[in-house]
Amino acid sequence: MRRRSLLIAVPAGLVTLAACGDEGSDSGKASDTASPSDPATSAAPSPKIVDGPLPAVTAGSEFGEKPTVAKGSGEPSKDLAVKTLIAGGGRTVAENDYIVAHYLGQIWDTAKVFDNSYDRKTPLLIQLAQGGIIDGWRYGLTGKKTGSRVAMAVPPTWGYGEQGNAQAGIKGTDTLVFVVDIEDTYNARSSAKGTDVAQDNVDLPKVGTNTDGKAPSIEIPKTDAPTELVANYVIEGDGEEVGADSTVLVQYKGVLWDTGKEFDSSYSRKALTSFSLQQVVKGWAQGLTGKKVGSRVLVVIPPELGYGDNPPQGSGIEKDSTLVFSVDILAKM
Repeated sequence: MRRRSLLIAVPAGLVTLAACGDEGSDSGKASDTASPSDPATSAAPSPKIVDGPLPAVTAGSEFGEKPTVAKGSGEPSKDLAVKTLIAGGGRTVAENDYIVAHYLGQIWDTAKVFDNSYDRKTPLLIQLAQGGIIDGWRYGLTGKKTGSRVAMAVPPTWGYGEQGNAQAGIKGTDTLVFVVDIEDTYNARSSAKGTDVAQDNVDLPKVGTNTDGKAPSIEIPKTDAPTELVANYVIEGDGEEVGADSTVLVQYKGVLWDTGKEFDSSYSRKALTSFSLQQVVKGWAQGLTGKKVGSRVLVVIPPELGYGDNPPQGSGIEKDSTLVFSVDILAKM
């Protein structure tokens, strides 16, 4: 049986991009690891932040290197212990920002590593928001700068709570030790960054090239909509190419070709959006695959690659509408 699936843990407006999915889809399965993106439901008060005790990093001490961390000595603090091991000089991380970070997590008492991103060679892309990440990260990383390596000892209150995480071998009494390399941070003011590309096809929409975090303009020409997918650079970044199975972090704005009316925008919600290209309409998936991180892309989606005669209820999209998007690809994982 087919159904229209909603993306989980993203702004409500993104339903207008959700693809049709199978009931048996495994896209929402939990990870086999105990990553900080699998938090307990938290109602804990804000922690007191102290600078120790923290176990030493005994190898891999450079930013971006997989660290080796000693076993905890004695009793850990009942407060949240946070120490900047390497001070970066980049942008300051704020609560509700998305961060890109490599990390290693282990248990204080045993030094058992329960998760690390270094071996996967893929950093974590996650929002420092309540309910989306363990509170130890949310409080411990806020105020740090990109380029920083941060060590944290997170008591259960601001970790996985009294229930722990049995799958990862974490008990409800375990204090968790993390080393986190903060590579980048993004917020609602983030934009594409790269080189402007000529928009010289008068039969296609023209997209603004401002990079001040405000929504770009989209000017629809007085011509018939194209019948094939269009996916052109407006600003070409120099990051990695997006894969067909990538998860991306974006700013976007969508308008209707026929009227130029905006029907969806992350700018108007003042909130970035993260999703897998396997979860969105074919036009988005095909249009963004192969494009570079850091870019702004004009995507014009004909009905058969959008919603055809079955647009989302309440979206303002009519049947057989051609959709026009400006998409800033900020990051991928």
